[in-house]
Amino acid sequence: MRPIIKGLCIIGMCLVLFSTPVLAENKYVNDTMKITMRTGPANDRKIISLLGIGQKVKVLRKGDEWTLVRLTNGKEGWVISRFLTDKIPSNIELKVLKSKHKALMAKAATMQEENSSLKAENKKLSTKLAAGRKKLQKTSNDYEALKRESKEFLELQSKFKASSSKLAKQTKKADKFEDELTKLLWNQNIKWFLSGAGVLILGFIIGFSTKRQRRRSSLL
Repeated sequence: MRPIIKGLCIIGMCLVLFSTPVLAENKYVNDTMKITMRTGPANDRKIISLLGIGQKVKVLRKGDEWTLVRLTNGKEGWVISRFLTDKIPSNIELKVLKSKHKALMAKAATMQEENSSLKAENKKLSTKLAAGRKKLQKTSNDYEALKRESKEFLELQSKFKASSSKLAKQTKKADKFEDELTKLLWNQNIKWFLSGAGVLILGFIIGFSTKRQRRRSSLL
């Protein structure tokens, strides 16, 4: 008896397993008509809800004629299997495509606005870049001019230092010559003074002698 019961249990479990599909499988009501959802797998069972075209349901148990489904609001019931499809209905696909198209249009508008903003910003940057290049060119020209002026200044400074050194040597030499000339003139003046004094003394002596001789002559 027990082996028979055990065998029946195994057969029952197999039937349940083979008759029950994978849970949480998504299906859609086909786009030909609205269908009824009933409390059991038979047309005489009470109607729970009327499912619209393209409505999404979750399959709980799938059969050849009837399928147990769950709605998005949590309500469960049986519907005729042939009215369910794996393919997304065209009206839903159209809504999805319209939604995607709308999103893409909005994104395109945003990108176009951003593109316009980027163009304006790029124009500003181009203007600033042109001004920067012009300023850089002027700075470069000023720098080259400053280098030339600096080179000329350094050359002039070097020439000035050389001229100053030469002038200092010449001034020192001229001062030396002036001292020697002053000494020479002083010596000459002294000589002329002494010569003049000697001539005067000699003339005085000669005159004194001549006068004395005349006195002697007159006395004789």
